[in-house]
Amino acid sequence: MDSHDTPVVTVVVLNWNGKNLLRECLERLKDQTYRDFSVVVVDNGSVDGSVDWLKLRFPDIHVIALDKNYGFCLANNIALQEIDSEYVALLNNDAMAQKDWLARLVTAMAENPSAGFATSKFLFYDQPNIIDRAGDGYTLAGVATLRGRGENVSRYDRTEWIFGACGGASIYRMRMLKEIGYFDSDFFLIHEDVDLSFRAQLRGYRCLYVHDAVVRHRASSSIKHDSPVSVYYGHRNLEWVYLKNMPAGLIRKTLILHMVYVLASFGFFLIRGQIRPFLRAKRDALKGWRRMIRLRRGIQNEKAVSDRYLWELFEKEFFLPRLRHRLGKR
Repeated sequence: MDSHDTPVVTVVVLNWNGKNLLRECLERLKDQTYRDFSVVVVDNGSVDGSVDWLKLRFPDIHVIALDKNYGFCLANNIALQEIDSEYVALLNNDAMAQKDWLARLVTAMAENPSAGFATSKFLFYDQPNIIDRAGDGYTLAGVATLRGRGENVSRYDRTEWIFGACGGASIYRMRMLKEIGYFDSDFFLIHEDVDLSFRAQLRGYRCLYVHDAVVRHRASSSIKHDSPVSVYYGHRNLEWVYLKNMPAGLIRKTLILHMVYVLASFGFFLIRGQIRPFLRAKRDALKGWRRMIRLRRGIQNEKAVSDRYLWELFEKEFFLPRLRHRLGKR
């Protein structure tokens, strides 16, 4: 990792009680074929000794040690405010990058100047023949989706323009982030990257899925699948993404499907005995509507693309495959 003052890329690794994950994550960054980058680790108030361990084992890495867990959004925003490199790459501590991961992303961005950001191919760490996600999609029901989850590694084998990037292993032009704004800190975690992707698309910044930029992901290392925390933030924040970003003309075309999704989710979590965090999520989403409407005005006033462009970017909503993914059937 180069040590000159302004590298081309700054890699930000977010950590929360992940000392057991950091060694492999950082060692794989040391082995990258692309060298013009620096690393910043943002520690979200860990109590497992992560900060002391980092200072001992990786003394050349800049560590931002926060006093408590500020969530994915604010913690990354604190790091972003310090960065003056051309690109920033966000990498979760549970994402293990292949040697050419950063080289592939930087090359893709350089060769595609209309790309504001680019994302990776995530494979399950313990099943590297299975895709965890191939970027983020957004459906005609106004809901984010994990492209390719559960499919064979041979699928999604070409670089292409998509809706959005997972903040767990993606690269962004800093000038784009300075223009559209960083993560919405009120989201805390989950769907914050979907919100940022939507805002970027509305401003005319495209997202590139780079099929050969690969990470192996220890999925659910920090937030367990369908835990109360995941249900709450996921179902509160998806409403905020929709309310802030969906243009009025497309709300008229998507609202019925969106309500069907909400009702189907209600039934799913009722059957699963997880209805309390789901209902709390919807209650708190409604409580935040004034702020979302205020933000919406600014976002929609800066809209630089047509509704048709966005409509063609959205994917069809298939409720049955989504249910299978929820049940953990790959």
